[in-house]
Amino acid sequence: MGGSSSSEQVAETETSSFFNQGELSKLKSDFETGGEEKVKPPIKKKATDLDKTELNIAVTGESGTGKSTFINAMRGLRSDDPGAAEVGTTETIMEPAGYSHPTLPNVHYWDLPGIGTTTFPAAKYLTEMKFERFDFFIIISGCRFKENDVKLAKEIKRLGKQFYFVRSKIDADLYSMRIQKRVINEEEELEKIRSDTVRKLAEAGFPDPTVFLISSLEPNRFDFIRLNEGLEGDLNNVKKRIFVMNLPNLNVEIVQKKYKILSKHIWMLATLSGGLGVCDIGMLIGSIVHFRKCLGLDDASLQRLAKRAGKPVEELKATVKAPLLGKITLDVIVRLGWGAAVFNVSALEFALDFVPVIGSIFGAGSSFLMSYKILSAALNDLTENAERVVKVAFETD
Repeated sequence: MGGSSSSEQVAETETSSFFNQGELSKLKSDFETGGEEKVKPPIKKKATDLDKTELNIAVTGESGTGKSTFINAMRGLRSDDPGAAEVGTTETIMEPAGYSHPTLPNVHYWDLPGIGTTTFPAAKYLTEMKFERFDFFIIISGCRFKENDVKLAKEIKRLGKQFYFVRSKIDADLYSMRIQKRVINEEEELEKIRSDTVRKLAEAGFPDPTVFLISSLEPNRFDFIRLNEGLEGDLNNVKKRIFVMNLPNLNVEIVQKKYKILSKHIWMLATLSGGLGVCDIGMLIGSIVHFRKCLGLDDASLQRLAKRAGKPVEELKATVKAPLLGKITLDVIVRLGWGAAVFNVSALEFALDFVPVIGSIFGAGSSFLMSYKILSAALNDLTENAERVVKVAFETD
């Protein structure tokens, strides 16, 4: 499928470097003929291409189903935060509105006008939204999936695009049930909603559909995290990387996923930093600052997390090593001992075995190894601190 050989797919999966086997062979050949400086340009180009990769997610459905609230939740925002999508009880947009992550802008969520209104009847909607530009679609219903939702899903399927059925406002449904019945079995009621929704979608021509029941106001409950895992699992390596980096830190597992992805790029960053026997300190600092943003330890991310968790931001910051919160400098790197960190060289060699060319390029005493050690130690330190912050924010063990 797609014209790639199985060996190329394995190479890309195992290295997670996003170089296929042919590109790795070319790197090795270039090094043999031109040395370290000849392999840096293609590695730099690959790193730049990865940084420029975008993911476009369409959020659609009938007007008033909570699309804007969902988009804000996916970006870790509340409706009153700067840059949040406008939330209202009536149709608030007349054309697709794009919203990016507040600090990592590679993922764009598109709030599409509600289908089935007088402004956008279904037939017109399908031709004017330019579906081809979107990577996948979230079809949201606030009550039950209706005829227009089914038409929309069939059109998306015809275009060969991935889509997901999401039932929003589950918290409001349960609240209404409690008002009427006073005592309910939450699990049983959720299963009734899920079964009824699945049955009706199957009758409409979607056998065995997966339906996610969510509350955008309570993303730690119901299927919100499971939805994110489903979206992540259906993306290729490149787009999965940027999707995970944009997820709000709702639990330690998300922090760990970010760590694993970032750790698999360290060899590229170390290659670009470690040259001519000298580490490029500016590049190292830039990479560490990027790690900090991805892991939600920059000031803006901590403010948003504190607001979501209902905690004073000072309480979250108190769990973080003070030097990590300020400006990252060479002095901070030295003070935290990242360059002198104990490092298992055999583990490094094992990691580099997955990238055939790099293991043969750099020796144990090179500036590459020093850059690798600094970045690895910094990432480990930042990850541990990010995990502590999440545990305090959501009071988990």
